[in-house]
Amino acid sequence: MTDLHSGSCLCGAVRFTAKRLLRGVLYCHCLQCRKQSGHFYAAAKAADADLVVEGGEEITWYAASSEAKRGFCRTCGSALFWKRSDLDETSILAGAFDKPTGLSAVGHIFVADKGDYYSIDDGLPQD
Repeated sequence: MTDLHSGSCLCGAVRFTAKRLLRGVLYCHCLQCRKQSGHFYAAAKAADADLVVEGGEEITWYAASSEAKRGFCRTCGSALFWKRSDLDETSILAGAFDKPTGLSAVGHIFVADKGDYYSIDDGLPQD
């Protein structure tokens, strides 16, 4: 992966740059991710110190649980971020990155909660 990754929401009100990513794309199949996105989340992760957000005032944060919140653009509704309350890092939705992303998938989590309308057969690790 390259060291600099940028992206935005659909309308461009929120832009971000991640100076360095902590991991590749992880697919989350939990019920909350599926309900918010309509399928499953695909997200990379950056340390908060390495993430610069422009238009942060356009982000609405939804506390999905006591452990985490989800950030989306209040104008266009694009899901952008997922953040645990106790960590100094933020997951960034892979679809929000500008091309070329240089990203690659690393695995699947909450596979037991996945939708019953698709299969996972890409050979990546599953939790």
